[in-house]
Amino acid sequence: MAFLSSEQLNTMGFAELGSNVLISDKASFYNSKKISIGSNVRIDDFCVLSAGDGGIEIGDHVHIAVFCSLMGNGRIKLSDFSGLSSRVSIYSSNDDYSGLSLTNPTVPDDFKNVRSADVLLCKHVIVGAGCVVLPGVKINEGASIGALSLVSKDCEEFKIYSGVPAKPIKARKKDLKALEMDFINKR
Repeated sequence: MAFLSSEQLNTMGFAELGSNVLISDKASFYNSKKISIGSNVRIDDFCVLSAGDGGIEIGDHVHIAVFCSLMGNGRIKLSDFSGLSSRVSIYSSNDDYSGLSLTNPTVPDDFKNVRSADVLLCKHVIVGAGCVVLPGVKINEGASIGALSLVSKDCEEFKIYSGVPAKPIKARKKDLKALEMDFINKR
């Protein structure tokens, strides 16, 4: 995987850009001025980050694996130490599928009923491969989402979720909080 140079990253017009940021030269960014990226972040091949009015905020020590997409008009925030496995899609906007309105970006807004709402992934959240996260969801600290799950409602902290729709299946250990403190103290 080839990563963009610091010089290339600095010309992309991000709202904020931390240090030690590795972004694939095959990733795509739209409305970069609304995207903030912390330090020690890696974004892999074929990811698409399309920021709407709410923007996209990526904390420190965040990994976004191949083929992920983050898009929509609401705010999307990935907090420190969170991560997305391959092919995760996070949407902060959603069309109305009821048939009461038209859909897709080729139709003027007054014929559509798009719902936008912020999406928040708190610290130490991990989202498994192929998951979809819908507008308005808050995944609380330490929650873990199993592969191929559909997250349509908020997730409690330090629980493991799985399924369509995602439901809690068991508790997640909190040992990683002590490891985080040890990691920070040693740096």
